[in-house]
This record gives sequence, C-alpha cells and structure tokens, in this order.
Amino acid sequence: MINLREVEETNAMIEKENLDVRTITMGLCLLDCIDSNVDKLCQNIHDKIYRSAKDLVKTGNEIAKDFGIPVVNKRISVTPISLVGASACKSSADFVKIAKMLDSVAKEVGVNFLGGYTALVSKGMTPADELLIRSIPEALTETDVLCSSVNLGSTKTGIDMDAVRLMGTIIKDTAELSEKKGVLNGDSKLVVFCNAPDDNPFMAGAFHGVTEGDVVLNVGVSGPGVVKKALESVRGTDFETLSETIKKTAFKVTRVGQLVAKEASKRLGYPFGIVDLSLAPTPAIGDSVADILCEMGLEYAGAPGTTAALAMLNDQVKKGGLMASSYVGGLSGAFIPVSEDQGMIHAAEVGALTLEKLEAMTCVCSVGLDMIAIPGDTKDTTIAGIIADEMAIGMINQKTTACRLIPCPGKKVGDKVEFGGLLGFAPVMAVNAYSCDAFVNRGGRIPAPVHSFKN
Repeated sequence: MINLREVEETNAMIEKENLDVRTITMGLCLLDCIDSNVDKLCQNIHDKIYRSAKDLVKTGNEIAKDFGIPVVNKRISVTPISLVGASACKSSADFVKIAKMLDSVAKEVGVNFLGGYTALVSKGMTPADELLIRSIPEALTETDVLCSSVNLGSTKTGIDMDAVRLMGTIIKDTAELSEKKGVLNGDSKLVVFCNAPDDNPFMAGAFHGVTEGDVVLNVGVSGPGVVKKALESVRGTDFETLSETIKKTAFKVTRVGQLVAKEASKRLGYPFGIVDLSLAPTPAIGDSVADILCEMGLEYAGAPGTTAALAMLNDQVKKGGLMASSYVGGLSGAFIPVSEDQGMIHAAEVGALTLEKLEAMTCVCSVGLDMIAIPGDTKDTTIAGIIADEMAIGMINQKTTACRLIPCPGKKVGDKVEFGGLLGFAPVMAVNAYSCDAFVNRGGRIPAPVHSFKN
C-alpha cells in the first residue's frame, strides 16, 4: 500500500530532482520476418514494427499524464539485423537498405530511437556480420534515429580481435563520412560491447536478444538528481550511512519504474520484461553522476578516491533496485558518459578527468568509455587498442563494458564539440599517442579467461 508520505516524496523527486522514466523500450523479435528477398524482408519488418508499436508513443504520453511521471523517451529495439538480414543481404548496400527502412518506420510510429542494427561477433564473424559492420558508416550517416552496436567479446568466448581491429577503422570512417556529409557524428549512435545484455533498454546499445520473447516492454529509470539530493542530508556521516541512503533512494526510484512498466504492459497488452535502474545523466544542471561523486566528498570526478566512490554507488544502486523489483535487468547501476553529464564535462575541462582515469572507473561502473570525444587525427589502430583494453576489462571481470568513442575531424585536445539534445557536448580529450599497431594487427582471437570454464 502506497501512503501519503511516499506520494509526496515521489512528487518532490519529479518536480525538484529530475526524476523521470528515461525510456519505455519495446523489444521486437524480427526472426519471423526473414525472407531471401531484401525488398520483401524490408516490407515484413516494416509491417511488424508498425503493427506492434503504433500505439507505443501515445500510451507512454498517456501514462505520463495520468500518473504525473515524465516518460521522456519511447524507443524500439529489434533482433540483431545481422541475423535477420543474413539470408537476403548479399552486400553492405543491402544492409543499408534495411537501415533506411528501420529509420523510416521508427519515425512513422514516432519513437526517438530504434536500436538493433547490431552484430554479435564475440567469437568470430559470419559473412553477414562483416557486411553489416562494413555498412555502418553509411547506415548511420544516412539515417537519423537508428542506433548500432557490435558485441566484440564475452567472458565465455574471449575477444574477437579481427572484429576489434575492423571496428577501429569503422569508427574512424563513420566520423569522417559524417563530417563530409555535414550530419550529426554517426559515432554518437554507435557502441561496441563486451558481454552485451539481451534486455538493455538504453541506446545506443539496445537490441532484442534471441533469448527474449516475441514482444516485450523494458523500462529504464534514471535519477541522479534524486540520489544527490538524498546524500546532501548525510554529509559528513560514515560509509554505512552513505550506503544505506543510496540503497533506500534507489529502491524508491525503481518502484516508480516498476509502476510505469506494469501500466504500459497492461495498456499495450505485451509482457513486462525488466526495469533497468541506471543512473543515466543528462547535460541538465542537477542531473549528474559526477555531482553525486562530488557530494560523496570528491572535489571533482577523477580525483583520487573516484573509483572507490563509483564502486560503492554502483553496488548500492543495484542492491536497492533488486529489493524493489523481481525483474531488474539491463545494465542497472551508474553511467559515466562524458558529453551527457555536466559534472563530467567540467571535470574533463579542468583536467581532473582523463581517459586513463575513465578506463579505471569502467571497472566498477555499469558500462564503459561512453560519449568521449577524441582528436580527429587519432589513428584507427589506436582506437582499436582502446577498444581492446575496454573489452578485456569486461571479459576478465565478468561484466558489461563498452566504448562509444567519437573522433572529431579537425578538432584537437581542448576543443568543444556539440552533439545536441540529450547527447550534450564534450571537450576533446587527449589520447595516448604511443603505437599499438603491431599488437592490434596480429589478428585472431584473445582466448577466454580460465574462470570462463565453469560447466
């Protein structure tokens, strides 16, 4: 039973502390759309997405109005397109045709992002996987709301270094093609993973895993401002008090997500999947994970103690969420995207936060090196080396890690780059320029760690 005090607390979180349901994401299985003719395949995909998601945006808006809870984004994730298009696509151009159709139907139903232009290549690439990956620069510069992801490794299989090396080139090519066409940098909609989850509702990494049902509704809740406000009341207290405060706050935030998820499931007639309680910041003042770290006692995110503070934050968020819902999933913890968090932006600008410190922080956060602008002249082999490091952290630590690196043509360290909207802006960060060419060009696969063999 919800009492009056809980209602008042929730209202305060929404009105003063930036609490929102960041996304309702409808996951759709497209395996039943497969056809050997690419035009027929596109038509099948269009029809299923439109039929399933035509009421998604309207329903999300109605729930927001009825419950007084902001539902910021309505999104769709689909089965990895490298699987769906394998029979029909004989060239990268065929995959681009699917990309444009996905972008078109996403706009038709009104969602702000559609994810699943994806390949899963942790142990090796099929011909279709490679064709899709090579199509990414054109696919992301010819579309507006399509998001792409590639899973390059896992704890069970190791790291596909051929795919890592290829993605270094693809990321560089996407940035250069975006600059040439004068469009939003496509790399802001592209992420590479190790241990990618099947049920992640957050872009750019959302896709509908093959272990999922036909249609499912996943909800992502975010509340960095709520957590920061709660911690203001326990300044100077010990770590036990700090931990308990984070955990209790995460519980309350997750309950809001559970409420919205259940209601969306009821109104749309599709099963509820998971609530992802990830503290996903925005460029707005008061909606920052970095500010939480500062409230915990750091001068800036990146100061000594940052990794320990982030580890505790991430763990307590998960503990609070797990007590609030039986179906917590996705990533659930704390995101540290540089361009989307004003506190991270400021820390990077003053030099407190470096790429190397961010890499250390990714050992304990929800994802990894996220929305990081790097100089446009960074070599593709260097990008591949950064990706390999991040994949190794995920593989060895049995956690999800990711990279969303954005080379900025013509920009140098210290320049600012605007991405717009929720994507924010970022200072271009310095990259270690020493060569890793001979390492990433070896080819083959880094074997899975010894603790992967648990059968």
